[in-house]
Amino acid sequence: MDYLEKINTPSDIKKLSRSELKLLAKELRSFIIDSVSKTGGHLSSNLGVIELTIALHYVYNCPNDQIVWDVGHQTYAHKILTGRRGVMHTLRQKDGISGFPRRSESKFDSFGTGHSSTSISAALGISEAFKINKSKYRSIAIIGDGAMTAGMAFEGLNNAGNTENDILVILNDNDMSISNNVGALNNYLAKLLSGKLYGGIKRSGKAVFSKVPPMLELARKTEEHVKGMVIPGTLFEEFGFNYIGPIDGHDLDTLIDTLTNIKSLNGPQFLHVATKKGYGYKPAESNPNKFHGVSKFNPQNGKTDTKKGLKTFTDIFSEWIIDAAKKDPKLCAITPAMSDGSGLNEFSKKYPKRFFDVGIAEQHALTFAAGLACQNLKPVVAIYSTFLQRAYDQLIHDIALQNISMLFAVDRAGIVGADGATHSGNFDISYLRCIPNIIIMVPSDENECYQMLKTGFSYNGICVVRFPRGHGNGTQIDKKLNLLTVGKSKKLISGKKVAILAFGPLLNTAREVAEDLDATLVDMKFVKPIDERMIKNCANNHDLIVTIEDNSILGGAGSAVLEIISKNSLKCKTLCLGIPDDFVEHGTQAEIYKICGLDKNSIVKKIVKQLQ
Repeated sequence: MDYLEKINTPSDIKKLSRSELKLLAKELRSFIIDSVSKTGGHLSSNLGVIELTIALHYVYNCPNDQIVWDVGHQTYAHKILTGRRGVMHTLRQKDGISGFPRRSESKFDSFGTGHSSTSISAALGISEAFKINKSKYRSIAIIGDGAMTAGMAFEGLNNAGNTENDILVILNDNDMSISNNVGALNNYLAKLLSGKLYGGIKRSGKAVFSKVPPMLELARKTEEHVKGMVIPGTLFEEFGFNYIGPIDGHDLDTLIDTLTNIKSLNGPQFLHVATKKGYGYKPAESNPNKFHGVSKFNPQNGKTDTKKGLKTFTDIFSEWIIDAAKKDPKLCAITPAMSDGSGLNEFSKKYPKRFFDVGIAEQHALTFAAGLACQNLKPVVAIYSTFLQRAYDQLIHDIALQNISMLFAVDRAGIVGADGATHSGNFDISYLRCIPNIIIMVPSDENECYQMLKTGFSYNGICVVRFPRGHGNGTQIDKKLNLLTVGKSKKLISGKKVAILAFGPLLNTAREVAEDLDATLVDMKFVKPIDERMIKNCANNHDLIVTIEDNSILGGAGSAVLEIISKNSLKCKTLCLGIPDDFVEHGTQAEIYKICGLDKNSIVKKIVKQLQ
């Protein structure tokens, strides 16, 4: 690492020659591959933006100039070049650095991002603040072609294009067909169209023709026609941006020249950059999805530990939906760009006409599913808990208000681990149970998950089955089990003094606690409707009711139990255990459970203290 080890701030990059920058890119690529192989993380996306990251920090003056990375899982190179190379071994680990931009982590992280399609809006807000404060700094938004499918991105474009703000939007295109236009001609055109000569001619022409409106309109149409023949940027021009590109996102010379030219231009600029996911590492290039989010691997060959372990809850969902589709031709699966993560790859192959990946468009996904249901189809929406938050209005107004039958398979509920606060699913029970016409089920193991999915799909109404990231405890699936009785819990252990009401995957921990304390244990199964009869029975026959859940304590399942106790004026002590009123940090799931006081020892201590 002759060059990388000398880079502690972006100012150090500016000291290097063009040829040295290319060697820096090579060293940076090798460092990221080696680092992620030891910690796990996002690899493909980071390898694809190394040259772009170097070019941005070479041309612009951060942190005065502000770079906003959309989604944020492509910022490893950015983190390394801004003084965090020495702590990359702590990436996504407890007390280590985040896998996403984080304002509290570095002054070079201008805006925290975890969900997609927010960068343009944030960068516009920053540029507007620069204008108010009379600063000459620039704001830059980097957004991927996938994130451009979300409505918020177009809302930001529409707003930004109607301003005169010095904002640059960079489209990191690694999938769209128009990226095939990249080549020598387009690189040359990008340099030409970003240069002062073209910009000056354009401005002068507008000034002259503005006094003759028909001529101005003719000039505008001519410009659009000429540019449209060679450049696929008419859409962005219509939004009010000066479109430049597409250019090769791995050509440092072209990137630097183009960005340097753009820096001197005024008003909204749009740079189209074509990159390749996993660039420079053959295993990631050939299978970018596999290396999008990857566990520890052998950097020599890209292979991970292939030992067969326990089935994940996502595996169970994948198995169930294929079984259900065989029996019911009306079943349709919808996912907002999470086919792989949600376990729908096999379904998409077997039933392509009934599979809909709508892209990063959670709001659209829900209303689209509602439209399918209105024509007597039976949609199953597979979505992460944290992403369902983005479609809350659609869930209420387009689905629940009309009581449209639908099954939601809510993955990554509760503690997710290494991805941290942006991806943690600890709010869904709270934000779901206040909505009328919704049933919420929380499986404790693989078999119960399968049974609940089966029950939810058969139910004539809106059902949510929320399940955690990771594997279960190895419980075998009995596909012949009958449907569950809605709102019915199950007592597993009869004990004294203490009744533990467990909601979801923490049941095994609760079982250990109940055995140690001679306590009653109930698998609640349903958050809504909740088993009021069981709660009353426990309150009347025990000194203390304890609720355990992997959701926020505020408004969660424990709150639902307290409401029943208050409603019936029951005389019983209560202890609600769950995720505290705070955002969850990154770490392993076990580490986070312990921090939240949801490990066995912590729960026992709290119960004993409450009984004193």
